[in-house]
Amino acid sequence: MAPNILERVANPAYFQSKVSNAAAYYKPLLRSGSVKPLWHLMAFTSVVMYTTNFICLKGGKVKHAREEKKVALDEYYKNHGITSHH
Repeated sequence: MAPNILERVANPAYFQSKVSNAAAYYKPLLRSGSVKPLWHLMAFTSVVMYTTNFICLKGGKVKHAREEKKVALDEYYKNHGITSHH
């Protein structure tokens, strides 16, 4: 299945068909003044923005902070004779 997907994505006709399908869908909506294209654009922008933000900026920092807290809590429990399992 993977070679078929790669062949399809590598073919420019695949993207041209996607663009023409999108244009056929959104053109009447834009001409009629529908708010649906705006909502779709806003949703797409939000998904891309939050995904990029997490992957590029926050993902590593959050992982590092969680590991640091785990080490600190384990050390605290060891020093105070507390078990981490309640």
